[in-house]
Amino acid sequence: MKKEARILVCYNSPVSIFPVYNGKPGENSGNGVDLSEYSFVAQINQIVEMLSEKFSVVESFAVNRDINSLINKLNSYQPDAIVNFVESVEGITNYEYCIAALFELLGFEFTGNRAVTLGNCLNKLRTKSILKSYGINTPSAVTIEPDESLTINKIKLNYPLIMKLEEEDASIGISEFSVVKNFNELKKHFMFLKKTYNKKVIVEEYIVGRELNVAILDGKILPISEIDFTGLPENLPKIVTYDGKWIENSTYYNHTKPICPAKLNCKVKRKIEKVALEAYNVMNCRDYARVDIRLSKENIPYVIEVNPNPDVSSDSGFARAAAANGIDYSGLLETITNLALNRKSNDSLNQAI
Repeated sequence: MKKEARILVCYNSPVSIFPVYNGKPGENSGNGVDLSEYSFVAQINQIVEMLSEKFSVVESFAVNRDINSLINKLNSYQPDAIVNFVESVEGITNYEYCIAALFELLGFEFTGNRAVTLGNCLNKLRTKSILKSYGINTPSAVTIEPDESLTINKIKLNYPLIMKLEEEDASIGISEFSVVKNFNELKKHFMFLKKTYNKKVIVEEYIVGRELNVAILDGKILPISEIDFTGLPENLPKIVTYDGKWIENSTYYNHTKPICPAKLNCKVKRKIEKVALEAYNVMNCRDYARVDIRLSKENIPYVIEVNPNPDVSSDSGFARAAAANGIDYSGLLETITNLALNRKSNDSLNQAI
């Protein structure tokens, strides 16, 4: 039986703003099909159909810079819950938290994380500062401004290092060139990132070891996933690149396959789960998030990123972890939506008391 509720699925209208997304010079950028924003948008109809089987009224809305149209839609439709899949606005990732803030200001309940969590987690250096203040291991790092003169004294870190855009997600700008072994390599790649993206770059110590993803749903840890780099050429660093996530048939796409559940002994597994849940809580996450961890050769877990509102498309790592826990895709969408509806019910009850 369907639950009486009006649901609005909000997602970002796809658009490209960078000449290159995979962090490589043009001649190395590859010719595969980019599955990033467009692959999820292609699933919106499926998501609406699945939610329509659970709730009485379900519609979708593509969010762009025309915020008045979004406000008008919300005021006319009056959703009981918004399923918030907005990750950027016209390609600008920083606006992700602004949309969540708008929902908060207008008094609509929505799925996933609050604006403050989205904003904090998008800034990788800020995330690290918060994690370290709570004693959670995360690789040491520094930030370089795009107009800054790069000197060897600026980088007081242990090589190898990995370079990322400080305020981007979905592995934008991350490639095999992101891992550098010396200052000359770092300087060369920084010049490329500066010219291509004109954004702050975070440089952090690269942890040699296993890469693990810990999906957390409503404060409960799902089976841990590990990225299997088997078959990846020896000269390429074992990292999750933009190609690996989104460029179909690229070398990284073909040789960075998730294994869920990961093979971990009980002691190490408990240690990873403890760290992941601590990171989830100190960043004030709610509903669902993914904590990415590098497990060093000494079995020390280092949190490399906290991802609130991670990709939950049907073939995503999060959906895979949910399935390993006995939750099918339709059930995952229903669970996430009900978390927002339950908050609305609780708020209404509290106001009535």
